Amino acid sequence: MSIHITTTWKGNMKFESTNPSGHNLFIDAGPENDGLGEGYRPKALMLSALAGCSGLDVASLIKKMKLKVDDFKIEIDANLTEEHPKIYDKVTMEFHFFGTELNEDKLQRAVDLSVEKYCGVMEMFRQFANLKVEAHFHEK
Repeated sequence: MSIHITTTWKGNMKFESTNPSGHNLFIDAGPENDGLGEGYRPKALMLSALAGCSGLDVASLIKKMKLKVDDFKIEIDANLTEEHPKIYDKVTMEFHFFGTELNEDKLQRAVDLSVEKYCGVMEMFRQFANLKVEAHFHEK
């Protein structure tokens, strides 16, 4: 499967990037790097892609397993190396599930399936970063 995107310079440090979904996004540097901060930072966007990829897997599995979850969120903390090229070398990803009838075992299984089998972005991150994934359950 081939995927094509086009990223177009919009002047200064800002770019607009197409997406196969039909929704475009802007990428820009912050003021500390001569940008205006009018878009996503590329490296942070990678973390959003990781959370989104795994989140979609887990949401699909919640639906398939008919689990009761009021809400969930994914928080990521990542360490960026000091030397160039600066890369993420350590990434901690925390799933937080909220509800009154959480099935912790099945939700953990959904997270594990995403981490170990389904999330391609996760597998890409494994090539360069030490990944730690945790699940937290918050009963209301």
